[in-house]
Order: sequence, then C-alpha cells, then structure tokens
Amino acid sequence: MEQRNLTLLMDLYELTMANGFFKEAPDKVGYFDLYFRKVPDEGGLVIYAGLTQVIKYLRELKFTDSDIKYLKTLGIFAPSFLEYLSVFDFKCDVWSVKEGTPVFPNEPLITVRGPLIQTQLLETMLLNIINHESLIATKARRICMVAKGRPVMEFGSRRAQGADAATFGARAAVIGGCIGTANVLSAKLFGLTPLGTMAHSWIQSFESEEAAFEAWYRIYPNNCLLLVDTYDVLSSGVPHAIEIFKKLKDKGINDHIGIRIDSGDITFLTKAAREMLDRAGFANATITVSNALDEDVIQNVLEEGAAIDSFGVGEKLITASSDPVLSGVYKLVATQVEGKITPKIKLSNTIEKTTIPGFKKLYRLYDSKGKAVGDLMGLFDEVKLNDGHVYNSDPNKTQQKKKISNFKLEPLRKKIFDNGKLIYHEPTTNEVKDFSKTMIRALPESCLRLKNPDLYDVFWTKTLKNMRTDMIEKYSEMNS
Repeated sequence: MEQRNLTLLMDLYELTMANGFFKEAPDKVGYFDLYFRKVPDEGGLVIYAGLTQVIKYLRELKFTDSDIKYLKTLGIFAPSFLEYLSVFDFKCDVWSVKEGTPVFPNEPLITVRGPLIQTQLLETMLLNIINHESLIATKARRICMVAKGRPVMEFGSRRAQGADAATFGARAAVIGGCIGTANVLSAKLFGLTPLGTMAHSWIQSFESEEAAFEAWYRIYPNNCLLLVDTYDVLSSGVPHAIEIFKKLKDKGINDHIGIRIDSGDITFLTKAAREMLDRAGFANATITVSNALDEDVIQNVLEEGAAIDSFGVGEKLITASSDPVLSGVYKLVATQVEGKITPKIKLSNTIEKTTIPGFKKLYRLYDSKGKAVGDLMGLFDEVKLNDGHVYNSDPNKTQQKKKISNFKLEPLRKKIFDNGKLIYHEPTTNEVKDFSKTMIRALPESCLRLKNPDLYDVFWTKTLKNMRTDMIEKYSEMNS
C-alpha cells in the first residue's frame, strides 16, 4: 500500500500557534509533558506502549511540497513560516519511559524540549499513538492476567476501527501479554507470531463437516486445530474431530491437535468436549475458545470450571470496548529563554486537572527485596531527596508526608532524541513484552487486582510540591 506522510495529522491550532511563535517567540524553548489522568476500567495501572511508532514518526517528520502547497491555500500562514516548514529540521530533545513499563496517572511519560515552534506541532500525533497503544496494551494485560497462564491470541483485526488500529493494536496486545496475533501484516512488521485456524466458511464449502475436516488434515497434518461449532459441537463437531485425531495417531502424529469453539455455552460445551476427548484417548488435544471474550467473561467461565487451554480474543480487546479512551494530554510545563527555565502551570477548578509545572525527573522506588514501593517525581536539577521525606501526589491519601529509607532509586526515563538525533537502541516487540512482565512482577500485588485495586503511590519531592502550591496560589490571586 502507498507509503503515507503523516506530518499534517495535527490539529490546526498547532500550526496557527507555531506560526505565531515563529513571529513572536522564535528563540523561546518549550517543555511539554505527555501524561494521562485516569486508568481505564478503574484499574490499577497502564502499560505504556507506542514508543516505537513515536520514534518512527519523529524520524520521518517533514513537510512535503504538497503539504506546503496545501497550507498556502488556507491563506492564514506567513510566507516566511511556510518557508521554515519547507526545510523543517527536527531539533528537539525527547525523554521517555521505556516501552512496556507499568505507569500511573500524572507521571510524565514523555517530555519534549526544543524550539517552541516545533514542540507544539507534535501534540496530536504523539497523543494519537500513545493513547491508543497504551490503551490496548493495558486491556491485553487485564485479559491475560485473568487467563492465569493460558495463552491468549489477538483476533480482533476485522472489528478494529481502521487498518492502523488493527495493525498497531495487535502489537500493543502482544506487549500486554498476548502470545501472537491473527494479523499477518502486524506479525511481519513487528516480528510477532501469526496465529489462526479456519473459519466456518471452510466447513460450509464442503458437502459435510467430515469432508472439511478430512481435507484440512491432509493439508495440515502437523497443525490440526478444528473448528467444531459450525453445526453442533457435541453431536457433530467433536465426534468428527476425534475421528481425524485417530487417523493422525495411526500415522504417528499425536501433537498439535485440538478443537476451537466459537459460540454457545462455553462452560458447558468445554467441559463436555474435554470428557469426550479424554475418553477417546486424546487428553493432549487442546480446547480453544473465542467469541466476544473479555476479562470478565474469561474470569467467569474459569471460575465455573470451564475446560479451556487457550483463548482467542477479538473485538473487546482491539477496541478496549469497556473503556475505550485513555485520557492522555500534552501540556506545556516550562519555557526557557537564554538558559533560564521558567515553570508554567495551567489551573483548573479541580486539583486533578491542574498541571504539574517544571522540567522533571521520574524514578521508581524499590525496597531491599526489589519490590516497588512507589514512584517519585522531582525537578530535573534536584540532586538528592529532601531529608528523606516525600509527599503523596494524591490529595485523597490520608498520609500526605512519608519518610522513606533503605530504598533504591531507579530512573524510569531515558533520553531518546538529542537535538533531533535518535540516541536510543530500540528493543524488539517481544523484548518489550518480556521487560513489561518483569516490571509488573516488581509491583505490589494489591495494585494489580482486576477489581478495586489499591492506588499505587506516586510521590513528589518537597521542592516540586512547594513550587506547585506556590504557583497555584500566585495565579489564583492574580485572577481573583
């Protein structure tokens, strides 16, 4: 398919403001933080995903002749600004959390520092990528968690909201824990495992179910997973599958056999099918289920004792249908002129929507056993904690001030771009997945729960807390 230039995938105000900055503040440096405000599904954490696509976007960022020609037709941009765009040279510094990291509300996942003209232009695309992929990775983690070690396959492309959502969503689902995807393009692009069996149309296209299974077994004797719910699972599908497995066994093939059930009462059918398969001597035959699954359905059927070896999860994963928006935002937190950094804040009538000013660092705190006990935000130039006391960023927490000791501080962010040059070695998608699992294991179990998780502690240094409080008071008085 045609290679696309996505540079103009931005809100118009980004361009109109950049045009204004070009005239009024050409030398001013801006600092923007990308973060989210709320965990979807009332969960305990978000899996950060999408950095690979952000890197690709920033490396390819340029305005084509066609883009400049179109922008001229709008009649709202200075010719000198359009000339600047025509030779656009990305010159920003970018810091990011490592992809796959479990993260929490209001933490700066990405910080972009550079000419204010440039930093403003990145807002829409960065949010588009991070909001979507982090949302799907988070949903996948929830689903894989309740599967309790059983493989989960991503099957959602046909219900995804567009080709990009299907392709990048499949990658995010693997980061969140899925073993592979039915999306062949995503598998090719990101080194994933392509997975799949057959559709009902295969069986319907033959004169009988037996004939369809016979043909499949002749073509794929070493990977015989048969769809058994086209007509009747227990009186037709499973008995016919058993006959095929017997033929395979006679040929010395007794591995990679199984059935898939895509409709009906999952608990009842899988229990009955398991008994039939075991009775016929095929205890190793696997049972895969699909059909509108999510974490709640999977948890329920497993609690009911359903006999399931793996899951194919589609529409409710690829669309995160139960809570389909991650509330990511991209906010100016500081400006810089002649080396002097000036923190910036946006006030709101709620403390949750008031921004956290300043150029910041982000750490994870670990105890002596290697367990995470909280995250810590401080200003970028702070060299040590203030007397070992930190302050909770959640105003609803009873204990606002806490003394911490015998902890280890690990930075959560790395510099990705230096003056527009990529300086980060990108891991593979499966490496990101493995890293994510390691990071999740270090978190308190209480924040991993599907329902009613404890809120993980995110702390501020005293300096950051006091600066924010002072700025809130200052700007509130100025506008009262």
